[in-house]
Amino acid sequence: VPIPCYLFALVVGALESRKIGPRTLVWAEKELVDKSAYEFSEAEAMLKTAEDLAGPYVWGQYDLLVLPPSFPYGGMENPCLTFVTPTLLAGDRSLSNVIAHEISHSWTGNLVTNKTWEHFWLNEGHTVYLERRIGGRLFGEQFRHFQALGGWRELQNTINTLGDKNPVTNLVVNLDEVDPDVAYSSVPYEKGFALLFYLEQLLGGPDVFIGFLKAYVQQFAYKSIVTEDWKKFLYSYFKDKVDILDKVDWNSWFHAPGMPPVKPTYDMTLSNACIALSQRWIEAKESDLGSFSSADLKEMSSHQIIEFLTLLLLEPPLPLSHVQRMQEVYDFNAINNSEIRFRWLRLCIRSTWEEAIPLALKMATDQGRMKFTRPLFRDLYSFEKSRDLAVKTFQEHRASMHPVTSMLVGKDLNQDQ
Repeated sequence: VPIPCYLFALVVGALESRKIGPRTLVWAEKELVDKSAYEFSEAEAMLKTAEDLAGPYVWGQYDLLVLPPSFPYGGMENPCLTFVTPTLLAGDRSLSNVIAHEISHSWTGNLVTNKTWEHFWLNEGHTVYLERRIGGRLFGEQFRHFQALGGWRELQNTINTLGDKNPVTNLVVNLDEVDPDVAYSSVPYEKGFALLFYLEQLLGGPDVFIGFLKAYVQQFAYKSIVTEDWKKFLYSYFKDKVDILDKVDWNSWFHAPGMPPVKPTYDMTLSNACIALSQRWIEAKESDLGSFSSADLKEMSSHQIIEFLTLLLLEPPLPLSHVQRMQEVYDFNAINNSEIRFRWLRLCIRSTWEEAIPLALKMATDQGRMKFTRPLFRDLYSFEKSRDLAVKTFQEHRASMHPVTSMLVGKDLNQDQ
């Protein structure tokens, strides 16, 4: 099977493996191998679902490798052997959507590949779409919509950070004289997904649109393409709906910075509890803080807790008394789920809680996944009380960081040009 050159990777280490499916071994250092086997045991169900949605899996074996904590990404879709971060080891399989994402790359990215990094959204937008279709099949359509809405909020967060006039927030970016690593963000993933989700709703729903995706993979398998190739095929596949496609504001979707020109429609069933609880905290006065209790989270999944914290991060910082009360009733400091812990510590630092500084520095340096490490360091740098310590801690740890992480955190902290 032909493989794009950026997907070649070698791994060397003291590794053990466990068989978790008919075509899947999980590889890790012995301390993590059993935990990893438990965490990723849904891989075969995800593979079968992906095949049903996108066509046959052509790569034979699908193995997983858990890398050291300095690995800067959630996962890397090297054919036959997906590399993943140990920050996925939540103990309850709740972060396994990253595995669904890397499995999905076996079709979108590894079979149909973006020709240049300006068109990176072709790899990532379609892969997020397929990942969420797998989630919808395995956990229900409401869950797919919940994940999709979470992605929209993630995009809002990214654009708040980068600025809504920043050209790197275009879906199709201009990378002349720009390092693709510097331009990297959630935009190609979530803005790309939003376009596909919007088109799904415009063109007849999930069953109709998955037919397009399967045909797209067949049409361009083993080829590298650009956005114009994708758009021409979309028009030829939906030739009876050209009038609908002509109403899409393609120029804004592809070439305008900031949020997309249209927001898709989302089923709110699983989101409503998160929105209601976040609003209670936002509107609470000091005298209301006694009304919160651990029972608030009793019916919420870890995915919903992540969404609750994400919503709070989109708002102005909470008063310090509020986050202190939140710790009293919810004990977020005791939670090891990396997605929850990351958002919780950001919330604390933004509310200038000095007790959270060592916890945030520890998370920023115990692992090197850029999704976590960069925002934590940025927030610590923005907080006057922790700025000098953030710079000092970074300088002490940068030699053990992945070179890309070191370079980008150095820029974030104004240590490098």
